[in-house]
Amino acid sequence: MKRIFDIIFSLLAMLFLMPVAFLTSALILIKIGRPLFFKQDRPGKNGIIFLMFKFRTMNNKKDATGQLLSDEDRLTSFGNMIRRTSLDELPGLWNVLKGDMSLVGPRPLLVQYLELYSKEQSRRHNIRPGITGWAQVNGRNAISWEEKFALDVWYVDNRTFWLDIKILFLTVKKVFVKEGISSDGHVTIEPFTGSENEGSDQS
Repeated sequence: MKRIFDIIFSLLAMLFLMPVAFLTSALILIKIGRPLFFKQDRPGKNGIIFLMFKFRTMNNKKDATGQLLSDEDRLTSFGNMIRRTSLDELPGLWNVLKGDMSLVGPRPLLVQYLELYSKEQSRRHNIRPGITGWAQVNGRNAISWEEKFALDVWYVDNRTFWLDIKILFLTVKKVFVKEGISSDGHVTIEPFTGSENEGSDQS
């Protein structure tokens, strides 16, 4: 039922939001430039790697040595607006249609984090990752990694169709009030460097 809902809802959302997606695409090309999409390998269900799509929000400015500047320096004001309204997530609907992702589930994080999770934290990969999730409507990037992973695992163990509907409605609310978009001192959240719990088993 969840997969059927993902397909139907994603198709309807893509059709309904097509004018918004076209306008966003045009403004990105004008204000930020090419490429239009941010593409990156992310771990999906069972840790299987897939290519995730988002609208690009950062420019490609580099320092004197040819290295990309920090995220803070490359995030444009227009890109920040796209993030605050979650418009950058629209291309993720394609990942949902392909079956890489679900509408609701733990967010797909960086591949290099896979070896840093504890056994409990790694259970977030027992299901498809989502465009939004339980952690996103309960703090998003304003909570710690430990809290985020605990919420992800709780969702894995307690997911239902009606919980998904609740999360989708709460996500819309969060977009309008613009809560939890970034953590202190970062444009999103500080990098994950491993479990804070000493002696935890690492996966």
